[in-house]
Amino acid sequence: MTRADGAVAATPLDRAHAAMEAAPEDARARLTFYDRLAEAELHLLLAAEAQGDALSPAVWPLETGPAVLAFDREDRLADFVEAPSPYAALSGRALAQMLAGQGLTLALNLGAPSAILLPGPAVDWLAGALRAEPPQMTRDRPQGLTPPGEVPEMLLAALDAKLAAAQGLADGAYLAGALWPDGTRGHLLVFVDARPGAEPALARAVGEALTFSGLDAASLDVTFVAVSDPVAARLARVAVRIDLPRPVASAPAPAAPGSDPDRPPRLR
Repeated sequence: MTRADGAVAATPLDRAHAAMEAAPEDARARLTFYDRLAEAELHLLLAAEAQGDALSPAVWPLETGPAVLAFDREDRLADFVEAPSPYAALSGRALAQMLAGQGLTLALNLGAPSAILLPGPAVDWLAGALRAEPPQMTRDRPQGLTPPGEVPEMLLAALDAKLAAAQGLADGAYLAGALWPDGTRGHLLVFVDARPGAEPALARAVGEALTFSGLDAASLDVTFVAVSDPVAARLARVAVRIDLPRPVASAPAPAAPGSDPDRPPRLR
């Protein structure tokens, strides 16, 4: 993307990488970088054209070992290879899951400000984090609902980012404090009018927000209610509302490799 003054705008990965480099001891900055990597659309350099959901990445012999090359912009890939080359566009999460356990380094954005080499163990960590168990979906009713109180800013930012990608999966969500019948207190995230079958995907998104904010999944419960439920009216009075983007109607397009998070592409 180019700005009006002709300069090339930084990508989310560029900004997250710069923040991580500026604060190498800041665990939150590292987690934010990995979160942006998981959400990014990447262009993976291939050795041959894709065959269905089977991909043959081009493997480069770097000093640190064999590596595959991916870029968060198509023009960055073109500038690096300097010749027409086959590639596949897929999410960072799908790429991490495809490479997990292969011992391959992910060479990301070589030649760009956010250039970095992620060794096999780092790729494996990201794939594992993305497979982490989501928070428990509870059907219990809290005895009391309160404003959420002290919520880490990192968690709020992570929830905003994750739920922004959950377009059309629910009408909205509320974050509240909860008092449970056994006397314990905690935080509760309530999705309102979730689409049929969307509950696991929404819970997984919340789990990733917790993972990449550095918080324990036990610190947040998740539940689902209809907008007609009296609980929804109570939440509207005391809770923090998180809006989910409305779906934009468009013509259906062929599914790209890695577009289904439950079916990542295969190495060929």
